[in-house]
Amino acid sequence: MRRLLLPLVVVLAGCGGEAPIIVGVASSMAEAADELASEFGQGPVEVSVAGSQILVAQVREGAPLDVVLTADVATASELVRLQVLATDPIVFATNRLAIAVAPGNPHAISGIEDLANPDLTVVLAAPQVPAGRYTAEMLEAAGVAVTPSSLEPSVRSVLAKVQLGEADAGIVYRTDISRGDVTGVEIPDTVSPVAEYYAAALATSAQPETAAAFVAFLTTPAARALLAELGFSP
Repeated sequence: MRRLLLPLVVVLAGCGGEAPIIVGVASSMAEAADELASEFGQGPVEVSVAGSQILVAQVREGAPLDVVLTADVATASELVRLQVLATDPIVFATNRLAIAVAPGNPHAISGIEDLANPDLTVVLAAPQVPAGRYTAEMLEAAGVAVTPSSLEPSVRSVLAKVQLGEADAGIVYRTDISRGDVTGVEIPDTVSPVAEYYAAALATSAQPETAAAFVAFLTTPAARALLAELGFSP
């Protein structure tokens, strides 16, 4: 079931009359969070999907979230600064960047250096988005100057531009490649930064024990195995 909670898209997992906890999830973790919510056996969970920076803004504005999963240390640190967390954030999964191109890779893109070609239409995530920060860090370290045709509000928007043929290439997460009609070009681990996902329960949760239990669940062997199946690393 899908409904709106403020500007959040929510997916219900669980059943019965027990009130669910609401977990705000970074967009690149959306499908994995649905699976995790289904496997969590200590109460129903609603998964609310938004960009990490939007989740932080919603917490600041008082959105009724119980747990937040963000995609980089900057957004997790902002939550710490706001003094809204019950405990320090924990890293529960990691990811890497990849290049999404049209099926079959018609422009024969082989690495990030090729994205500097002015004849290519390249889209990137905006710098305030975790994927955009990771991308900027990577390009600067590699000395590659890319002029994007647009800076997107989420990594999923980058993927969508490539899927729709509005861009020749875009930098996304490795776990995004399997979710659309695109071909993935690998970025070596020596080049791609490690994207870390942070989890924390909010101090304002109406169900603090269940919220804490969900965060703890993310570090269990069952959750780690599920995340690995979906392409994330511990």
